[in-house]
Amino acid sequence: MRFLVGPVCVLLILLREPACGDWKVSAESVNPCCYFPCQNQGVCVRYAEETYECDCVGTGFHGENCTVPAFWTRVRQFLRPRPEALHFLLTHFSWLWDIVNSTSLRDFLMRLVLTVRSNFVPSPPTYNSKYSYLSWESYHNLSYYTRLMPPVPLDCPTPLGVRGAAGLPDPGLMVEKLFKRKTFRKDPQGSNLMFAFFAQHFTHQFFKTANRLGPGFTKALGHGVDAGHIYGDNLERQMQLRLLKDGKLKYQLIDGEMYPPTVEEVPVTMNYPPHTPLHQQLVFGNELFGLLPGLGMYGTIWLREHNRVCDILRPLHPHWDDEQLFQTARFIIIGETIRIVIEEYVQQLSGYHMQLKFDPVMLHNTPFQYGNRIALEFVHLYHWHPLMPDTIDIDGDTLTYERFIFNTSIVSHYGIEKMVDSFSRQNAGQIGGGFNMHSVLLSVAVNTIEASRLLRIQPFNEYRKRFNLKPYTSFREFSDNEEMASQLEEFYHGDIDALEFYPGLLLEKTRPGAIFGESMVEMGAPFSLKGLLGSPICSPLYWKPSTFGGQVGFDLSILLAE
Repeated sequence: MRFLVGPVCVLLILLREPACGDWKVSAESVNPCCYFPCQNQGVCVRYAEETYECDCVGTGFHGENCTVPAFWTRVRQFLRPRPEALHFLLTHFSWLWDIVNSTSLRDFLMRLVLTVRSNFVPSPPTYNSKYSYLSWESYHNLSYYTRLMPPVPLDCPTPLGVRGAAGLPDPGLMVEKLFKRKTFRKDPQGSNLMFAFFAQHFTHQFFKTANRLGPGFTKALGHGVDAGHIYGDNLERQMQLRLLKDGKLKYQLIDGEMYPPTVEEVPVTMNYPPHTPLHQQLVFGNELFGLLPGLGMYGTIWLREHNRVCDILRPLHPHWDDEQLFQTARFIIIGETIRIVIEEYVQQLSGYHMQLKFDPVMLHNTPFQYGNRIALEFVHLYHWHPLMPDTIDIDGDTLTYERFIFNTSIVSHYGIEKMVDSFSRQNAGQIGGGFNMHSVLLSVAVNTIEASRLLRIQPFNEYRKRFNLKPYTSFREFSDNEEMASQLEEFYHGDIDALEFYPGLLLEKTRPGAIFGESMVEMGAPFSLKGLLGSPICSPLYWKPSTFGGQVGFDLSILLAE
């Protein structure tokens, strides 16, 4: 039903009736969709100057603003546990979870977690950064990041629709006041620097923003776990990195240990400062991995693992050529990666007593779409720079960032074993709650806020609703830190609905004893699990021993063999 934003609607809003939603009306002519009137994933369609209708099809709701639940929607809402209650259950009662983890109930619950979380991510993809409506370009053009929620229409008064009309805070000032570290606050869940560098190296295979085109574009050819950070994201780079013998990647030996080659041996593009000696310019699948020795460490580990897998496969298949050995080893590496991410990395992030499990077979008899598109919201959500400590400790030496950044000699000087040992012992920082980002990294936060406004990402509370979370009603509900709440009230002129997506995720109060707040978990998990299990290797056609060169390779892919 179409309706008019006019005197009657103003009266309804003053009376707090739901028909017009919880939004303000300007005296000027404004696109009514700028007020986000359509709730519960209803789609706003504008007609004449001040009229619109909400398309509620498929939402489980009806009414002018898609606010009236259907019968079965009411039932699901009644039965659905609150996120805070579910989180409490999963992070307490270890004796109960010891029982669950040893029975088939674990598989049932894991399947439920995967399907419920993945259903938050639309498949096929919907929006991108150019179109606030469905278009073939949004679906077909892989150079765009996709989007979970449409961008704020271009003709809205502010980047947040009508919110923030009194003025949005200066990004540099907000980051200085609320993000900048006062005293290093370690992650109460015990995450270490191995975890921090894993997060960075792993996500660089699909977070590759094409800044030359704009912050809504990606230069990665793949939109998921393709191990492009190991093998390169295009065929030309891959062929340069390959030894073209026995399926292996090129390498150099230093004191009998395997390390990546240099640009002298492999002439591919790497991002190093101009003054970096050629013999220190190590080559990796990702051109940014020379930035931090922690990334170089993981690049070296995966180089060694790939070549080790080739050594296992070659005697089993003496008739295979280099190409088949390489391609099969790559499948195995992708399988190993997904298993580590789910059962170690995500397990650590969750803090759950329930043991997470990587077993694609669990989804083979359920409706599930294989394939993935990286969402812009996921890119912004994953700026976890508070993980990084004030200094880096390796084998008794304390290194400043000035000594650490772009210094690949650290990798060969200390060796992989000492780096792994040292990083395993050093605490990473707590991500949520604010006041915990090193000053060297503040510019990243500033750029992210500026990009979010340019890309017209909807306000934080709109995303809370999208993920079935209760929107915050005040900054003191949002933060349990009085300084944080007061400063946010000043920055956003008391309007909690003007709080932006990225600051909301990073500054939200953390759950007790947790690395970040409720929103980061509830919004991040669906993107993560859909991207991992949506890999084609997890599909019924791929997930079988023959794909991995037989049972030995299959066992390697799920880390059952040494």
